[in-house]
Amino acid sequence: MTGDPSRRSFLKTSATAGAAAATLTSALPARAYADEDNTIQLALVGCGGRGTGAATNALSVDSPLKMVAMADVFESNLKNSHGNLAKNFSENGRLDVADENRYIGFDAYKKAMDVLRPGDIVILTTPPGFRWVHYTYAIERGLNVFMEKPVTVDGPATRRMLALNEKALEKNLKVAVGLMCRHCDARRELFERIQNGELGEINLLRAYRMAGPTGSAAVPPKPANDKMSDLMYQIKHFHGFLWLSGGAVSDFLIHNIDESCWMKNAWPVEAKASGGRHYRGDSVDQNFDTYSIEYTFEDGTKFFMNGRTIPGCHSEFASYAHGSKGLGVISSQSHWPSRARIYKGHAMDAANLAWEYPQPERHNPYQAEWEHLIEAIREDKPYNEVQRGCMASLVTSMGRWAAHTGQTITLDEMMNNEHEFAPGIDQLTLESDSPLQPKADGKYPIPYPGLVKNREYA
Repeated sequence: MTGDPSRRSFLKTSATAGAAAATLTSALPARAYADEDNTIQLALVGCGGRGTGAATNALSVDSPLKMVAMADVFESNLKNSHGNLAKNFSENGRLDVADENRYIGFDAYKKAMDVLRPGDIVILTTPPGFRWVHYTYAIERGLNVFMEKPVTVDGPATRRMLALNEKALEKNLKVAVGLMCRHCDARRELFERIQNGELGEINLLRAYRMAGPTGSAAVPPKPANDKMSDLMYQIKHFHGFLWLSGGAVSDFLIHNIDESCWMKNAWPVEAKASGGRHYRGDSVDQNFDTYSIEYTFEDGTKFFMNGRTIPGCHSEFASYAHGSKGLGVISSQSHWPSRARIYKGHAMDAANLAWEYPQPERHNPYQAEWEHLIEAIREDKPYNEVQRGCMASLVTSMGRWAAHTGQTITLDEMMNNEHEFAPGIDQLTLESDSPLQPKADGKYPIPYPGLVKNREYA
């Protein structure tokens, strides 16, 4: 996809996680899993914490399936993941990964996928910089896919993923993206109430992910006696490096951004932002400590996103939608439970409560997204979340780019931006140099807003 990728066709989101896919036609018959062996096989590519969590949710679905292959670039990750999964799934036969089907290396993803049959599922949970590479091979092999968010970290990768996805649609592959909030029953009901006018016209959205140090966003210097290569050290601490994860903004703020845009039922067309490094000490990563992003939708409505990873400060992890009739609470404390509710007016006073989703919320969206995917495969329902995942990733990157450069960035500019963090990422080996090299002092290039304006770091 080159030139203007018809931005307007992407500005409206789907009403539910699978709604966009429901309008697609099946081009090729999918594997029906109705024969004598109706077990869906899975391969896990990326055996870190999120990959292990996704595999746990997958293997917990009440349907015949089993894990048969695993891949990672770190043997320790694979060993730990297999050990943790074995505690729950070895005895029931759902974890069936023979030693010869546990692969290490940058080509391990191909070996793991080669164990599967067309119509099985590969779980892609490596750092997102590799997502398009692995998705390419999954499509070639005719595999259904679960991929973690974000799905892209820059404009070129987004265009590449959208083009690849056309091939997945032609093959009728079912593809889920790990933006699990879209599968939350409470949020879904809130969305319907908003679309039915209970909040009136949405005129402001705001969201917060403000906490202490998160993930591997703050990366310490590599010890002098550490023989690990720069490439592997960066992958080990992938939240700290833009080429791998999009950094703290893309990896941590995307859920709040996605759920807020969902409630607006549109994607913003512009972003301006600020941020800074305040208490970095000797950290060598590329992240800021604070990010404040102002998004603007096509109708002029504003959405304010605030992120912070500084201990000792006010903490909040929530999203809100303000309408002409009142306030909608999208999420209250992290991702789940949502505790979605609506107030008359804009004060969160119990006397003003107009509606709230019944508590406790029993359907975990991390589990629900897997149940929806498996159902789509079993019943051969059109199901593909990649376009929405690409747009959520791109909009998040747009806010990050605006903060790192100090410039106002439009969605068109972000989509058509030619700067690619890691050209040749598909050619990496365990012996390769990293696409990002440290400076003489061991630290990595960081953003300089207002000084470096046409890319995120010099």
